[in-house]
Amino acid sequence: MFVIIAGFFALCFLVSFALERRLLRNGVFLALTIGFGVLALLVEVRAESALLGGLLLVLLIVPIPLLCAGLAVFLVVNGITMLRREGKRLSNLLSLLAGMGMFGYVAFVYVAIAAGSVGMVVLALSLGLVLGYISFLFTCFVGYALVYDRIPARRNVDFIVVLGSGLLGSTVPPLLASRLDLARRLRESGGRGADILVSGGRGPGEDVAESRAMADYLIDVGVPEQHIVLEDASTSTRENLRYSKEIMQRTKPGSRCLIVTNSFHAFRAAMLARAERVDGHVIGSHTAGYYWPSAVIREFLAVFRDNVVVNTLLCTGLAALPPAVLVVLG
Repeated sequence: MFVIIAGFFALCFLVSFALERRLLRNGVFLALTIGFGVLALLVEVRAESALLGGLLLVLLIVPIPLLCAGLAVFLVVNGITMLRREGKRLSNLLSLLAGMGMFGYVAFVYVAIAAGSVGMVVLALSLGLVLGYISFLFTCFVGYALVYDRIPARRNVDFIVVLGSGLLGSTVPPLLASRLDLARRLRESGGRGADILVSGGRGPGEDVAESRAMADYLIDVGVPEQHIVLEDASTSTRENLRYSKEIMQRTKPGSRCLIVTNSFHAFRAAMLARAERVDGHVIGSHTAGYYWPSAVIREFLAVFRDNVVVNTLLCTGLAALPPAVLVVLG
């Protein structure tokens, strides 16, 4: 049975991936394929040898609490590093809050069991189901983002679109510089016919439009000015893509592009590109390791928010399940 279910989800993944690579459901199908594939393997091994099957099950289950504890510690330490290096902003607190939340949930479960409170145990189960659902989605998001990042991209394109990410006054910070450096390398490796379209308006605390500073940076590193196109009205990633599309279609109707952002942002940018009907693959530039966890959590929360109605309904249903079971059992 598990083999059939795994095969079904594998087929769903292959069809969905072939039709559109920029969908989170691809990650869900892939995770379900792997999960049921592992279950099928356990059943087959246990059918051959109960001892070997039991040993394999133990080897799969025992590391889970240790990995969770290690992840919680890592997130807390990483959160402290983020605060020291990037400042005390809410977006920099995400990994710290996630790690503390994991420890907090474990402590709450322990207190609920120790107190012998049925209400607290039911609440802990409800929270556990909701957190389990969110954790599953997050795993799918991160896992498939890593897969998407390794999909080969065509290089014979008309434009290389670089998404803005904020300036320090009029200076291009390292995060944005990594995008621009990648765009320059892509242009050099894929043929010099492509124009680099830098996208970003002027935000709070910025002395010039992001696109102007990005263009100046590219000129300084040797990109010919006549091959740089500016989009200076956007204030968000969605607008980056929408307004860049308008420029590309007006300049070269039917043009194809590569879209450059940072690695943590690539898959969500790809989802937004699909929503804006931009014909382009997204490539992620290098991001400092300490910055990645909080940034990925922020991107996932944005995707979760984009589908808030469905996610709220599912979370509500899962939270209501333990109390409903308790009522039924009387």
